[in-house]
Amino acid sequence: MIEEKNHDLFGQPLDLTQLLTVQPKAIVSRILIKQSGGSLTLFAFDAGQAVGEHTAPFDAVIHVLEGTAEVAIGNNWHTVEAGKSIFLPANVPHAVRAPQAFKMLLFMLRKD
Repeated sequence: MIEEKNHDLFGQPLDLTQLLTVQPKAIVSRILIKQSGGSLTLFAFDAGQAVGEHTAPFDAVIHVLEGTAEVAIGNNWHTVEAGKSIFLPANVPHAVRAPQAFKMLLFMLRKD
């Protein structure tokens, strides 16, 4: 069983946008929680960065914290602005790109 938590994050209000900074020409991430049922990971994309099309065997949710992301699900691209979320179904190709720098939370929902 996978169990990883950043215990220093629990029990206090947090500004998640302050936990990770955008790095030039990079995508950076920080795992906040990783358990057998899923994970919560914070990402920061610099403008122009992308994660190419891929699939995952479980559902996921992207929630944009700052900036704007472009997310493809199948052949359809969606613009996701700060404060908005998009649900990614299992086994459907998806991709993410950054028309501008942005930060997001990725919720991975694994099946037991």
